[in-house]
Amino acid sequence: MQKSDLVTVICSCYNHARFVSESIESVLNQSHTNIQLIIIDDCSTDDSVAVIEKFLSQFPQILFIKNETNLGITKSFNNAIRFAKGDYILDLSADDVLLPNCIGIQLETFYTSKMEDLAIVFGNAELIAENGVHNSYFFDVDANYKTITKIPVGDIYSTIISTQTIICSVSAMIKKSYFDILKGYDESLSYEDFDFWIRIARHYNIDFVDAVLVKKRIVSTSLHSSFSIPKNINGFSTYLILKKAFFLNRNKKENRILSKRVNNEIKFALKTRNFPLAYRNILLRIKVGLKSL
Repeated sequence: MQKSDLVTVICSCYNHARFVSESIESVLNQSHTNIQLIIIDDCSTDDSVAVIEKFLSQFPQILFIKNETNLGITKSFNNAIRFAKGDYILDLSADDVLLPNCIGIQLETFYTSKMEDLAIVFGNAELIAENGVHNSYFFDVDANYKTITKIPVGDIYSTIISTQTIICSVSAMIKKSYFDILKGYDESLSYEDFDFWIRIARHYNIDFVDAVLVKKRIVSTSLHSSFSIPKNINGFSTYLILKKAFFLNRNKKENRILSKRVNNEIKFALKTRNFPLAYRNILLRIKVGLKSL
């Protein structure tokens, strides 16, 4: 592992003409300069392609993938990863912004961490409005911009199942070899991060660096936000993810944690009157419960 390691940033764009320039510039202005930038446009209907193409003449090293049809974030990213040459990868939405030292800090944490089989390093993110005005932080911070609560690290498989938002996905750097072993994102799901965190945490360690690394823009159409997905679709994907987790569990304690999480999904499905989804989750809870005895 060398401090000059190549990092691949895959920037995914869909109708982000207003924001994509700032996102691209944030990659180009990183303190760590050994970066491969791949930009995907997922068949935008605004001026995103024209904005991106202005950068290509000045920065011909940028690889631009222009989808002829809308493939969705997971399939587009999996397609782009085939061209990634870096030892580490960042999954960047074109409406988000990397702070100048983001990649350098992430790499330094990979270099200095005492954890074996370290697959992911993530940090904190500033949440901003569409106009760039500060909103809040993903993890609450004190006056020195340090988190006020301890963030779990290491083997956090069970924690991810019980608390889905424990990882700030927009600030995560992933070791590419582990991403490849897991065969990337599951393209059958409506959102990618929860499933991927569970699968990677089952086998590898995850570390946290207490620094604000990214500005995450709160946009209703954000590609990486499960909140932009209709609740019925999102809920069904969560059911599928938890069903997969059942087969990854190794002991009764993990099954009890999963059972509690499934129970929460049942309550939500009933509250939203999604009775078919509630029924599926009830059957899953029974199955998990029998393994918890």
